[in-house]
Amino acid sequence: MTTYGRELLGHLLEQLPAGPSPVTHTAELPAREARYADWPTWAHPGLVDELRGRGVARPWAHQVATAEHAHAGRNVVVATGTASGKSLGYQLPALSTLAADRGACVLYLSPTKALGQDQLSSVVSLVDSVPGLAHVAPASYDGDTPTDARPWIRENSRWIVTNPDMLHLSVLGRSRQWTRILRGLRYVVVDECHSYRGVFGSNVALILRRLDRLARALGAEPTFVLASATTSDAGMAASTLVGRQCVEVTDDASPQGGRTVALWEPPLMEGLSGENGAPVRRPAPVEASTLMAGLVAEGARTLTFVRSRAGAESTALRARERLISDHGERGRELAGRIAAYRAGYLAEDRRRLERGLAEGDLVGVASTSALELGVDISGLDAVVSAGFPGTIASFWQQAGRAGRRGQGALVVLVARDDPLDTYLVHHPEALLGKPVEATVTDPRNPVLLAGQLRCAVSERPMSHEEARAWGATEVLEEMAARGLVRRRPVGWYPAADDHTPHTEVDIRGTGGAEVVIVDAVDGRMLGTIDSVRARSQVHPGALYLHQGESFVVDELDLDDGLALCRPEEPEWTTSAREQVSIDLIETLESVSAGPVTLSLADVEVTARVTGYQRRLRGGEILDVTPLDLPETILATRAVVYTLTPQLLRVAGLEEADWPGALHAAEHAAIGLLPLVATCDRWDIGGVSTALHPDTGLPTVFVYDGYAGGAGFAERGYRRATSWLRATLDAIRSCECETGCPSCIQSPKCGNGNDPLSKPGAIALLTEVVGQLSEAVDS
Repeated sequence: MTTYGRELLGHLLEQLPAGPSPVTHTAELPAREARYADWPTWAHPGLVDELRGRGVARPWAHQVATAEHAHAGRNVVVATGTASGKSLGYQLPALSTLAADRGACVLYLSPTKALGQDQLSSVVSLVDSVPGLAHVAPASYDGDTPTDARPWIRENSRWIVTNPDMLHLSVLGRSRQWTRILRGLRYVVVDECHSYRGVFGSNVALILRRLDRLARALGAEPTFVLASATTSDAGMAASTLVGRQCVEVTDDASPQGGRTVALWEPPLMEGLSGENGAPVRRPAPVEASTLMAGLVAEGARTLTFVRSRAGAESTALRARERLISDHGERGRELAGRIAAYRAGYLAEDRRRLERGLAEGDLVGVASTSALELGVDISGLDAVVSAGFPGTIASFWQQAGRAGRRGQGALVVLVARDDPLDTYLVHHPEALLGKPVEATVTDPRNPVLLAGQLRCAVSERPMSHEEARAWGATEVLEEMAARGLVRRRPVGWYPAADDHTPHTEVDIRGTGGAEVVIVDAVDGRMLGTIDSVRARSQVHPGALYLHQGESFVVDELDLDDGLALCRPEEPEWTTSAREQVSIDLIETLESVSAGPVTLSLADVEVTARVTGYQRRLRGGEILDVTPLDLPETILATRAVVYTLTPQLLRVAGLEEADWPGALHAAEHAAIGLLPLVATCDRWDIGGVSTALHPDTGLPTVFVYDGYAGGAGFAERGYRRATSWLRATLDAIRSCECETGCPSCIQSPKCGNGNDPLSKPGAIALLTEVVGQLSEAVDS
């Protein structure tokens, strides 16, 4: 039986010129019926009556399971699909508790302001409608909260919506002003908790531990309720994040329409070549705009996800142009019902767009990931993802926007010119047949611990027992030797002059001094960036995007912390070129697999941005411009493998082939690490050499791009065999002959993607995977 989603896919394919189909795989996901449960007997009657009046006759089973755990004081994470009503699972017990206990308080934590405002509106609506809840006085406490409103909120609100940055700086950093909230804290809600990963997630984990210890010191026993996209081992990930054991609710009882999932690989562009003559595919956003225009013309309400703000705007514009050119007057009418959605819009504009999409006034929207989280949009016929969004969890979040009223729907993943995207569209089981990733956080990272411990002991002295529980004794000893904390017989105290260190701790994990980005034309401040990333993102000549506007950087002054730019809308993008060397400091773990040795190590990376490349949005390279910027040194963690020269010769590689084979294998491995670790390829880096001075052997390093490491390299080490096997498969399955951006070329290679050897990488990785598969549990 043909489903609606398959019908839509058929119409798209009919519009293509003759030739090979871009669809590499399709799958049919069956519809799911709703399963209900009774309202808990403890729930506030007025709240239940209000929810019934809004059409919730009975809640879904997973909502009740979450609520029951939370009401009983058990820390709980609900990890179910998009639009599965996770918020009811914490609103029901939290509001019922606030109604019964006038001293109880709730702290809601959101990764984005937009989601926080959506949830605040939901709670305000309930509080205003239910008799006896007016005293809850929900309020938002973030960077946009007026200064004169903040004291009233601290003194009166009992449901506070905030974000990790404000929790760190303004709540814990001024904890004496928050005694009422901390003493009465009954629930801490951590929404979209899967988004807390890497360095940022590890810092958030430590912030939540600081919150918990302060509340308990004042007599509170807060219950943590976490909401997540579907994720692997949700209970373990949540427990690591909050520092307390969490039960998990993962059986999604909400209804879901059937969906057709299509994996789509854009064709190679005739007559166009990239770096070193490599073939170039049609860009995913361009392909996605064509698909969106085709779907809208078929009457399908369509949401297209694009990775950048500028990409969302240009995708919407191209779709409108395509509709007008292909469908005349009717196309013009449809084009007027297509819009872009991204961060940077005013709140009222975002609400208008959300309503337009939900109610059918808009038939197509191109969005960044801003529409991936939280916002309730129902009844879409199709979702197009222009490029793999980075994690399988995010892909399913996006796909879940389609078919949410029980009807069939189409989901299309359009592959970018990228090794991971190429791998996924040719190995659908890696996307559709596997559980989603586990979130990677490492709250015991000693670099992060040092800053967080300074804050913790300034908030409240830390006992030796607490320090041991945090795994922090050794770090505190080192800090005491540097005069950052004081050791006393009963525990750890702040240094005499270090009672407010919070502003010095960068929880986003970027590091380095701050650089202010300024529009030189009108003098307005556009944003800030750390000095390390400034070298690669706001160097002279760089294209900088801010809230949909584009600027070209004219000057970067690292001494004064200033980048000056001017508004411009060029047809090209820029990417920095970087030369990197790496020193092996200490091997932490290793596995010997005959002629291959796999290790996890502390390393020191020395990097220098040497130039930048300008590339047309269609993929064509315009030029490469040299730069002279100072080097940076990063102490971090890497996964390392070495090979003996004998093994390379067994693989059929002569010594002259080794640099190109190692270099290509390194590039591809960086591209595929996100398959096993929740990271982006820009979070990691790599170095390869035919003879490394510290190992004396041909060596490949893949390292975390954050001080102290972010857990990504360690995940690669733990799953090395499956990671490198996928890397090998990705190179083999790419249809190019000598290597391209879909397999072994890297957009940030400091050596201009030279030398690279695709056959050499295949031969090398075949041997490495073969040796490791016998010695390492993948």
